[in-house]
Amino acid sequence: MREILGRRRRLRLRRKEGAARLDAALTFATAWQWPVLPGAGTAPAALRDGRGLGCACPDPDCAVPGAHPFDPALLAATTDERMVRWWWSNRPTAPVMLATGGRAPCAVSLPALAGAKALVALDRMGMRLGPVVATPTRWSLLVAPYTLERLGELLYSKDWVPSSLRFHGEGGYLVLPPSEIGAGQVRWERAPSPPAAPAPAGPVFRRAARRSGAPVAAAPWLPDVEAVLDALVEASTSAPDGGSRLAY
Repeated sequence: MREILGRRRRLRLRRKEGAARLDAALTFATAWQWPVLPGAGTAPAALRDGRGLGCACPDPDCAVPGAHPFDPALLAATTDERMVRWWWSNRPTAPVMLATGGRAPCAVSLPALAGAKALVALDRMGMRLGPVVATPTRWSLLVAPYTLERLGELLYSKDWVPSSLRFHGEGGYLVLPPSEIGAGQVRWERAPSPPAAPAPAGPVFRRAARRSGAPVAAAPWLPDVEAVLDALVEASTSAPDGGSRLAY
């Protein structure tokens, strides 16, 4: 009896998680016009040395288990509601991947410890921040779209840029909440806030708004990459490993 009850609880939990990811993917794609696609996801049978779940992709040594596109490929990312519904109806537990760049947000990510230090420094400066995505190993600050040329100019002016910093621009991707990847749960360290509202509308409101045709929350405000870059470089440089290790 206990086994049956346990299976039912797990089934209810999976359904709840699947509904949450579909709702999030629809909000990103249709309300905010962020192109998304399902990520590779994790494989419970692919445990790697007790360090968490492995990736569902064919690479047994995948460096970012579950947290990358695989099938479909990145170029399939879309804002089309019907496609998003189809994807997550067939794979309800798939991670939600954002295709960065173009008109979509870009991001800068760094190891979690350095990310926490950077947020403290930016808060002390009174800097307004956009959404911050956190995994157990890395934090990512979403920023306004930038070109590779502009990013190159900004980085060229620095004496040194730690290799632990990663830049998610055009042709890149980023996993978004409420996904689960090999490293663990993906969450908002700083939740998205539209320019005209203190917080995004809840999932129930968004579903009702979509059905009724009423307007939904505007896309979140995003800072310019130049405004946050110095703090991220400094935090990564002063991290325990000196910012020299690419920690996923």
